[in-house]
Amino acid sequence: MRVRDLPLSERFVDHFADRGIRELYPPQAAAVDAGVCEGENVVAAVPTASGKTFIAELALLTADGPGLYVCPLRALAREKYEAFAALPGVEAAISTGDFDASGEALAGTDVVVATSEKVDSAIRNGASWVDDLACVAVDEVHLLGAERRGPTLEVTLATLRRRNPELQVVALSATVDNPEAIAEWLDAALVESEWRPVDLRTGVAVGGDVTFDDGTAISVEVGDGTAAGNGDGAGSDDSPDDTEVTAALVAGAVDRGGQCLAFVRSRTEAVALAERLVDDGLAERLGVESAAAAAGDEAADVDGSATGRQLSDCLRSGVAFHHAGLRAGHRAVVEEAFRDRELACICATPTLAAGVNVPARRVVVRDQKRYTGSGMEWLPTLEVHQMCGRAGRPGMDPYGEAVLVGDADTEAELVARYVEGEPEAVESKLADPASLRTHVLSAVATGFAETEAEILGVFEGTFYAREAGAGGLADAVAVAVDDLAAAGLVRRETGGGGVEAYRLVATPVGETASKQYVRPETAERIVSGLRTAAGMSNATTLTVFEVICDTPDMQDTYLGNAERADIYRFARANAGALTTAMDETDDFEEWLESVKTARILDEWIGGATAEELVESYRIGPGDLDSRVERAEWLLSAAEALAETIGVRVPAITRARSRL
Repeated sequence: MRVRDLPLSERFVDHFADRGIRELYPPQAAAVDAGVCEGENVVAAVPTASGKTFIAELALLTADGPGLYVCPLRALAREKYEAFAALPGVEAAISTGDFDASGEALAGTDVVVATSEKVDSAIRNGASWVDDLACVAVDEVHLLGAERRGPTLEVTLATLRRRNPELQVVALSATVDNPEAIAEWLDAALVESEWRPVDLRTGVAVGGDVTFDDGTAISVEVGDGTAAGNGDGAGSDDSPDDTEVTAALVAGAVDRGGQCLAFVRSRTEAVALAERLVDDGLAERLGVESAAAAAGDEAADVDGSATGRQLSDCLRSGVAFHHAGLRAGHRAVVEEAFRDRELACICATPTLAAGVNVPARRVVVRDQKRYTGSGMEWLPTLEVHQMCGRAGRPGMDPYGEAVLVGDADTEAELVARYVEGEPEAVESKLADPASLRTHVLSAVATGFAETEAEILGVFEGTFYAREAGAGGLADAVAVAVDDLAAAGLVRRETGGGGVEAYRLVATPVGETASKQYVRPETAERIVSGLRTAAGMSNATTLTVFEVICDTPDMQDTYLGNAERADIYRFARANAGALTTAMDETDDFEEWLESVKTARILDEWIGGATAEELVESYRIGPGDLDSRVERAEWLLSAAEALAETIGVRVPAITRARSRL
């Protein structure tokens, strides 16, 4: 099937032709046959690099009205926005922040690219532009099963479909075991395919020998390392170190003109592996010395942090590390340089696999377990398949290879779990009480529902309702309403004239919490903290930082054993400025973590540099950026809540203005 045969304007046909897209891949042709250009709902469960984005573009470009492209991550949203903005005659917009705004400026745009959280918040704040949508495309729809992001995605989709029954929905995923369930939920045709433009073979490395699932095998020359594996019991005294096996696999691909992605379990491991690979002279072996040096210079210009200098040094040798602790600018340099073939290898944590488009000739998964708080556990099969799916670049690689590093003891388990195993089925996480309370409050605060029966009507279109049935959903909603009433976020107003029926109304605090896009538990904690702070004679910026940091909407900051005593002493010394006493905490360790975050933010507005804070508190520059961004949002919410309950805490304004 040719692009020219599709119902597209000539300008789009020419645009795609200029980019080498003239013929449809088989999964794309199947989507066209399923009606993606005719307004039909479609779920496309097809491998990475098999043309999912083009399927979404077809739907959005042929829809009879504005479109929305929903992405899970900001970096991915930026990438997709640039793709849509490049389309001739298409006005594209991106929206990923400002959770207390409706985004009315987006009205009239041809295609809006946004995260599900932004769309949800826009709806809560009265956005009317969502009612005009003709088509919504959802990338990475398997994230319905994610703990925090999943409930927002499914409620947002259900709300959009409820408000506009004619809305076309196109859902995309490369790794989902039960796409038929998602297709049934969305009343969609299912396009399921294993076709890839570049063949992928997956295997397990034992020492220097790799056996692939297609029956082929290769051997690589491994160095002399004989340490005991990667720390989870793999390896033995006479077997090669897993890192040396990984290095050999990377070097072997690079010597054949390919690039590599190497996945490890942690940030520390990613940096350590990158620095190990520097010794192998990969830039010279790939022939990118000059380009790698330029990438290193570009990274050095982002900031002067120790992390930035580490990354810059690695980049000059054709290697990079990539994790959430890096600044967005550093991650962008790494991703762009890799896509431009200026780097030989990226050493990354699994978060890269779910992020931007960085395919490689060979993917090496060194670590298949990670620490979860109680011990080492196997990574989900879906997550490993996401990593493996990055292997093979259309038009550049004759094949793609994914290699899991193991040993004789783990080989059979790795084959069964990840080579032959299927990814986990996607299950709704809306049943989580905290998530359900959040979305029940939203339904009431926005006026979508005034009774429990009406709340059930709002949620009857969710994936959870399909799984749990009417009875299970009703019981869960009843509990959520009781919890919200007990927290003072909703109230029951009974009818007059002896009528026993009641309607649900959001209290002023509940309405503000919903508009500010904070969780009910966050609003409850902030209100309590503000009332305490208002009665203090010495409320400081540290006071309000402690309040907002001790909420589920602020990311945890790791508290190492070595610094625990220091943060404990700090909390004791500043007890008079904190709203929670040490002996009144629900979870002392979590509270200490929040005190650490509050201390970092207070020192930041006090003039400490990013480099000083990174060094003192063992955080990444990207961690500081994300905490500052969240603090700005939560301080804004705190100001709104303070006004709602009629208390005055000047330290909020001081903290926010100096942040």
